[in-house]
Amino acid sequence: MASFCEIIADKPYVVSAFLLLGLLTMSSKTTGAESIGVCYGRVANNLPPDPEVISLYQANGITRMRIFDPNPPTLQALKGSNIELIVGVRNQDIQSLGNDVAAAAAWVQNNVLNFFPDVKFRYIAVGNEIKPQDAEAKYVLAAMKNMKTAIASANLLDQIKVSTAIDMSLLGSSYPPSTGSFSDAASSYIYPIIAFLASNGSPFLANVYPYFSYIGDTKDISLGYALFAAPGVTVQDGALGYTNLFAAAVDALYSALEKAGGSSVEIVVSETGWPSEGGEGATVENASTCYKNLIDSVKGGTPKRRGKPVETYLFAMFDENQKGPAEIERHFGLFSPDKQPKYQIRFNEKNKVLANICTRIKKVI
Repeated sequence: MASFCEIIADKPYVVSAFLLLGLLTMSSKTTGAESIGVCYGRVANNLPPDPEVISLYQANGITRMRIFDPNPPTLQALKGSNIELIVGVRNQDIQSLGNDVAAAAAWVQNNVLNFFPDVKFRYIAVGNEIKPQDAEAKYVLAAMKNMKTAIASANLLDQIKVSTAIDMSLLGSSYPPSTGSFSDAASSYIYPIIAFLASNGSPFLANVYPYFSYIGDTKDISLGYALFAAPGVTVQDGALGYTNLFAAAVDALYSALEKAGGSSVEIVVSETGWPSEGGEGATVENASTCYKNLIDSVKGGTPKRRGKPVETYLFAMFDENQKGPAEIERHFGLFSPDKQPKYQIRFNEKNKVLANICTRIKKVI
C-alpha cells in the first residue's frame, strides 16, 4: 500500500489542502511541548558541524533554540529551518553597545538583518547572568535601549523583542513563592530593566535550575520535589499548592516582578536542566525523570499563571567538554557529541511528523 506521503506527492491539489489543514491545526492548538526549546552551547572541541546540529533539532521536533553569541556558522545553518531563535549578546560586548547606538545598529545589521527573514529571530538577550556588582551592569539597560532602537529602525519591533537573562541570585526572598522579591542590592539594577520590559512587551528571561537549589539544601528540599516527582503538594502558599520546585521558583519571580511594577511581564525560562553525572544527585535516571516531568508540567503553567504554558529552554543540546571548572558543568547535554540521545524525550512529536511530511511535499511543489 502506498504511504500517505507517496499519495500526496502525486496530487498537488491534495498538497495544498493538506498544508492548509496543517496550518489551521497548528494555529488552533498549542501543546506544552511547543513551549520547549533547547540551548545550543558550544564550549567544546568535539561537537558536530552546525548543519548537522540543525538537522538534529529538526529530527527531534525541537522548534526553538537559544544561542549565547551570534555565531555566523550557526546563523547560516539556521536559514530556512523555521527554528525560532534567542540570540545572545556576549557580556563583553555590552559596554560598547550601551555607549554607542551606532555600534548597536551595526550589531543588529551584522547578526540579525543579514540573516532575516531566513532565520526566525524571537528574542535578543543582552547579556547572560549579569550581577549588579559586575562592571557590565551599568551598561545593560542602555545597550537594551540601543538594540531596541536598531530593531525599531528595521521595523521589526513586532517580531523581535529585546531582553536580558538573569539568574535566581537577584532574588532576596523566594520562599514561599508569594514572598518573592528582588534583593535590596539588585533592585536599583533590575527595576529599570523591568520597566523597559513592561513598556515594550518584552519577556523577562530567567535561568532557573532546581538542581542547584536542591544540592544547596538537600535537608529541606526533597529530591522528588526537585524532579517534579513529589507525591502531592509539598509547599502550601495560601490558596496555591506547589508540587515541584521549578513552578515555585517561577512564581517567586512572578511575585518579585509584581512588586517591581512588572505585573504584565511574562517570564521565559531561558535555561534549566539537570546533569547526568559529576555531582550529588546527578544521574542519568534523575535527569531523565526531570526532563520528562518538566516537559509535561510546563504545558499547564504554574499555580500563579495556571493554564499558560511556560516557554522554557533546556540546557543544553550537548555535553560540553571544555566547560568548568566543576566537572558537573560538562554533563548537562541532552545528547552526546556523537548525536546519540542520553534520554528518551518527546519534545514535539507533531512538529517532527509535520517536518518529515513537508520535506516530502517540497519535492512536488
